[in-house]
Amino acid sequence: MASTTSSDQILFFDIALGQPIRPAAPNPWKSRYALNFKRANFVTKWVDLPDITQTRKSLGADPVRFFADGEPFYTLPVVQDTSTGEVVGDSFDIAVYLDKKYSGRPKLFNHSIGLYKAFNAHIDSIFPSGGILFSQCFPFTPANEEQMKAEFCRRAGVKSWDQLNVSGEERRKVVTAYEVSLGEAAKYFQFSDGPFIGGKEADYADIIIGGWLMFLSQVLPEWEEIRTWHGGVWGKLHDALEPYRGT
Repeated sequence: MASTTSSDQILFFDIALGQPIRPAAPNPWKSRYALNFKRANFVTKWVDLPDITQTRKSLGADPVRFFADGEPFYTLPVVQDTSTGEVVGDSFDIAVYLDKKYSGRPKLFNHSIGLYKAFNAHIDSIFPSGGILFSQCFPFTPANEEQMKAEFCRRAGVKSWDQLNVSGEERRKVVTAYEVSLGEAAKYFQFSDGPFIGGKEADYADIIIGGWLMFLSQVLPEWEEIRTWHGGVWGKLHDALEPYRGT
């Protein structure tokens, strides 16, 4: 990843989480993996959670996600290509853009893009099913932690952060159910000689899952257990994607 701005550089807007700041959110991780996979010249622009809406609006990036009541959900990632001024504000669209821009480098998409898009939607319906598990160790930035907890409670329609947490025996029940849920995604590795879905070479299908695995590694105290589920496919894939993590 480049550290200084040039005339042909990707500006990558990612969510600033934790202290010290680190990438954690799943969709920005999909884009970070894709940028590194394509050996793109990029620099990260960290955005605090309360500043995401204004940042996205200032870049002219329309919302691509919405709450159930139709309210826009302004989130990241967004990339801006300094060579063209083009702004792309969805992790899947970012991958498509990068594959075209850096067409002479290893391909993210080796099959129909439509198939990957359907796969992305399917994976994004599976991995969030453990949602109530994620709150306990969510890496808030201390300066805006209370503000964002209040906002997350508003979005979830609950009165306190404690209502978004689960512990003890009840947590174990949810963890067990989550293992079953992830089994649906593990089926994609059934005929692979691994560690990737297609075997020995990664592509965007692996990155789609990899973004979620990076998130789980940051927010779940059960991560070491999860690595072993379903014959260890999650730990093997997570480790195999390490060369594409960058900084």
